[in-house]
Amino acid sequence: MGFAVGGIFVWAGILKALDPAQFAADIANFQLLPWPACAALALYLPWLEIVCGAALILRRMHVAAALVLSALCVIFSIALISAKVRGLDIACGCFGSGDAGHLLRALLLDAAILSALIFLLVSEANRRGEN
Repeated sequence: MGFAVGGIFVWAGILKALDPAQFAADIANFQLLPWPACAALALYLPWLEIVCGAALILRRMHVAAALVLSALCVIFSIALISAKVRGLDIACGCFGSGDAGHLLRALLLDAAILSALIFLLVSEANRRGEN
């Protein structure tokens, strides 16, 4: 499962890294942060996703990567809920500029990915507990 979840984050990160200006605009559409913060996050977050996704795939520092990605999923869920509550009709920006999915669909996908990350963390904790 780590390979699949890691692959999702590597793919999503690559798509966003290819067009950081669009990703910055997607972040700004949530109306939560000033533009300089959106621009900085657009340059940083895709690479964090790529590195953490690769760590899950390669099982190198995979627990730390799963924790970081879990935190990102929780923060993203809060941003999605906030946008929905405020009536914003925006693209989530999850998979690059071509992603014009509905916020509810993005929230469900985020919940599924977060569930998989939690499963990986619990499985690893159980494995370490057996040794």
